[in-house]
Amino acid sequence: MKYFSPLYPFLLGWALILMSTSYSALGLINGLSQLLFFGLVVCLPIWRTERMSYVDIGWPWGLVLLGVISFWLSDGYWLRSLTVSAVVVLVGLRMGFGALNMWRMGLLEKEFPRYQYQRIRWEQEGKTNTQLALQVDALSQGLANASFLALPVFVIASNQSPVLSVFELAGLLIWGLSFVMETVADMQKLAFLKDMKKQGKQRQVCNVGLWRYCRHPNYFAEWMVWNGLIVAAVPSWLVLRTTEGVLVWALLGVALLFASRMMYVTLVYTTGAVPSEHFSAQKRPDYAAYQQRTNRFFPGPPRH
Repeated sequence: MKYFSPLYPFLLGWALILMSTSYSALGLINGLSQLLFFGLVVCLPIWRTERMSYVDIGWPWGLVLLGVISFWLSDGYWLRSLTVSAVVVLVGLRMGFGALNMWRMGLLEKEFPRYQYQRIRWEQEGKTNTQLALQVDALSQGLANASFLALPVFVIASNQSPVLSVFELAGLLIWGLSFVMETVADMQKLAFLKDMKKQGKQRQVCNVGLWRYCRHPNYFAEWMVWNGLIVAAVPSWLVLRTTEGVLVWALLGVALLFASRMMYVTLVYTTGAVPSEHFSAQKRPDYAAYQQRTNRFFPGPPRH
């Protein structure tokens, strides 16, 4: 049972969507579509290669699929539905095209460090069946697109009011600023690596631009992207009180908050900051000093 425990929260989240009056059909179509898509694009290549890096293709393109399905089947005000679908599609495309480019360059032929770290964690947990552990972890990310990450999209897209509230505008502003921050952080790191390559320097620590204020500004911005969507979903969740039972309505609110918690844990502990730093500290001589003076996740002034 320990192999399947990562799936339980996502299965419960999906079950909650299926239990709701408002999203049962939409949740069923999206969930089955995500599982089919992940089965073909992620699980099958993982089974053949025993490399989990294919998740980097499946997860963002699964977000694109989520956005398309939501706009196609949601019955809310068309502009609101189009806006939230466009937001999710943009998030997916930004990462999805990058992943396809890495695949084209052959970079997926080697396991990414953050997924190598998973094997260390599995060994500590006593998981010896690597193939099964790989498939479960891959499916958990597909189920995330079927459950907690789908929920704020569905909630917003179902609201039939033609008037955007202050919360929705604030949430979209948070999303927009965070999306720009994530893009800028990635561009700054790419430029840094290219510059170091030209200078013939290896194993340097990127501490320029946004990377001076936290060690993972791209992960922090990705977390805030989803927090923006959750903030924007609050008014639409309040409207649901008229169509959902008290228990389901309350659980949907808890699930919205849990989406933020889930993304934080993922981006810091599961496949984000902690796994990447495990190897950076080993490969980069100056990384320990960088850790001492720079916040890990939340931006702040460097410590001297």
